[in-house]
Amino acid sequence: MTTSASVPTASENATAGSGTVTDRLVDANARYAADFTDPGMDARPVLHVAVVACMDARLDLHAALGLELGDCHTIRNAGGVVTDDVIRSLTISQRKLGTRSIVLIHHTGCGLESLTEDFRTELEAEVGQRPAWAVESFRDVDQDVRQSMQRVRTSPFLPHTDDVRGFVFDVKTGLLREIDPA
Repeated sequence: MTTSASVPTASENATAGSGTVTDRLVDANARYAADFTDPGMDARPVLHVAVVACMDARLDLHAALGLELGDCHTIRNAGGVVTDDVIRSLTISQRKLGTRSIVLIHHTGCGLESLTEDFRTELEAEVGQRPAWAVESFRDVDQDVRQSMQRVRTSPFLPHTDDVRGFVFDVKTGLLREIDPA
């Protein structure tokens, strides 16, 4: 399998070794913008759904879920964990932008399974300040999906918690496995 990072573009071949990854992204944006036409979309997702998922680069959520631009809100973080900031985003998504459904997606082989809260102690020793945030590491991906569903369903800020479903994405097969909330 190749990725965009492993396939040089014509301009990369011409300037091999020069510039940064950010320069490459800015150049790609200039090419994109040259043919860009305002799709005239509203910020409200067409499917009235918000997807919370891990930031793992192996998850192409739009392709995996058959989504198009404008279909959903996508909220990503390390582990796809429902944190206070995720609740903030979901609250805005529901209360101001009309979403009604929430899909939570964790995945196999997540890096958070190999971390512990000791990571915060290590950071404190290195930089002299303890992070205010929790690592939110876990050992059991299914249980962490259940915990995330529970956090969503019990949030007083979210008015629509009837359609909250959680899944584990298998990074080897591309399939979703639904997690029973019980």
